[in-house]
Amino acid sequence: MSESLAIRVEGLRKSFGDKTVTDGLDLEIPRGSFYGIAGPNGAGKTTAIRQIIGVLEPDAGSIELDGVAVWPNPLEAKRRLGFVADNPALFERLSGREMLEYAGLLRGMDPADIAQRAGELLRILGLEEAENRMVADYSLGMTKRIGLAVALLHSPRVLILDEPFGSLDPVNAQVMEEMLQRYRAGGGTVVFSSHVMDVVERLCDRLVVISAGRVHAEGTVDEVRGDASSLQQAFVDLVGGRDLDEGELSWLQSS
Repeated sequence: MSESLAIRVEGLRKSFGDKTVTDGLDLEIPRGSFYGIAGPNGAGKTTAIRQIIGVLEPDAGSIELDGVAVWPNPLEAKRRLGFVADNPALFERLSGREMLEYAGLLRGMDPADIAQRAGELLRILGLEEAENRMVADYSLGMTKRIGLAVALLHSPRVLILDEPFGSLDPVNAQVMEEMLQRYRAGGGTVVFSSHVMDVVERLCDRLVVISAGRVHAEGTVDEVRGDASSLQQAFVDLVGGRDLDEGELSWLQSS
């Protein structure tokens, strides 16, 4: 694996019954990049991510993360990455600070380091006033922010997020984005999936567009946009859209 790559995926395949979800997927994600995995719902984004982070074994293909073969070494790979799911799995009866302390102890971190880093993350992510409240009482935005704090606590080399900005209000989205930019500025690699093209266009250096588990385009935002009027239009052109025939839904028109 090249020293310039944070993640390399080759020939990734995964099927469930007779449905192929990732179909020979190839990816090369540069270190220090802000990389988007874009695709419509059902494109295979989450399945690909679950294989990359070492929780779903592929049927075929190889994955290297920070120079480690994820399969058959998922535990070693997990030490080098942080992950934030669309709906983070958290212990809701713990407070925000307790959640961070528990996550740090599970990773074998020194308690003094946990306390210092937890305090900094709670402050930067605007959770200081809620650190002693149970996670069960957090709003969606607060839950995603504490999930991001858990993922960053052990200072991972690679951070992977699945639809991190879904359903977030602008304030929570901005807090998340600023934290990700700070992490990236410190040398980390950010990879996130999304079907919201304005977020991808604003944040990413490079992106891949996948549909039906296959790569349809990969490159810088400008390269993927090409001659289209916007990245969203290029996305629709790549993964398929449909124009209404003349007269369709004409009954919706006012008389």
